[in-house]
Amino acid sequence: MRTYLDHAATTMMTDAARAAVLEGMARWANPSSPHAEGRAAKAALEDARGAVAAAYGWRHELLFTSGASEALAIALGRFQPAGRIHVSAVEHDAVLRVRADARTLPVGADGLVDPAALRPAPGDLVAVQWANSETGLRQPIAAIAEAVHAARAHLLVDAAQMPAGADPALAGHADLIALSAHKRGGPPGIGALLVRDLALLSPSGGQERGYRPGTENLPGALGYAAALAEPEPDHAELRAMLDDRITRSGGIAVAAGGWRHPAIGAYRLPGVAATTQLIRLDLAGFAVSAGSACASGSMKPSHVLAAMGWRAEDSREVIRVSFGRTTTVAQVEAFVVAWRAMARATGRFAA
Repeated sequence: MRTYLDHAATTMMTDAARAAVLEGMARWANPSSPHAEGRAAKAALEDARGAVAAAYGWRHELLFTSGASEALAIALGRFQPAGRIHVSAVEHDAVLRVRADARTLPVGADGLVDPAALRPAPGDLVAVQWANSETGLRQPIAAIAEAVHAARAHLLVDAAQMPAGADPALAGHADLIALSAHKRGGPPGIGALLVRDLALLSPSGGQERGYRPGTENLPGALGYAAALAEPEPDHAELRAMLDDRITRSGGIAVAAGGWRHPAIGAYRLPGVAATTQLIRLDLAGFAVSAGSACASGSMKPSHVLAAMGWRAEDSREVIRVSFGRTTTVAQVEAFVVAWRAMARATGRFAA
């Protein structure tokens, strides 16, 4: 029997989300059509919009997108004030690809942006993630927001890894927030961009208040709203247990002393390439990854760990383990057994 421990890449849909998607597929009318069927579909879409916004404590605009990557592309690509874009050195590739011209904000060895070092000008946009998808490290969003807003600049937060309700204060700190459904138990192909003021974005025409073309994804929106109605467990104790077992067996927990997402852990097995680890663990029945899902296929050295001062050869020995709603203590204990067997087979186990 296989064990899935790559929930930060994507997680399985909840039963409620699957049922809601099926309901949405039965509502086949276009939500933008003016007839009765279209109006009914539109009403269902707006109910879902309100439910997703409420789950994150958001009282402003919400634009449905195809996922967090598109939400980030809209926020960064259509940012209207004539200011500069600033992005942290550890942002997801979806941010770095869109704005290669952005000013890079360095991080320390702890992986964090120093709020005191921020120097945005009025009208600039600063992009900082809520939690890193590779290391799980959480940024000090409240302090960053205070520095950004003191300079009369704006803050974009990539919160794709944030469970609904995990940080109620975020709605008061950020001006733009990118979200993803498939990492929260919803369907793939749907996400959202929370927008404090639509004047921050230049419209492109089409649907979603004129900021996104294409027919609205009603089944996806209904599934997303349904998934968020189910609370996610706190995995802090599970992750702490895994940290302890790995480090006592000769491994290294990345950023072990930092403020981290409770469901994401990154681990280095010195002397053993991540590719080797992934193959061995996969054969043993465990699905994990090396870095973020969008970059792991290339197996390039992690730009996140490089920004934290890691050597390329060391970063190539790091894998990521992430938990979801279905993860159990027994699964994590079984993973530890498999990890230790791998470490023994490669001559790296420390009893």
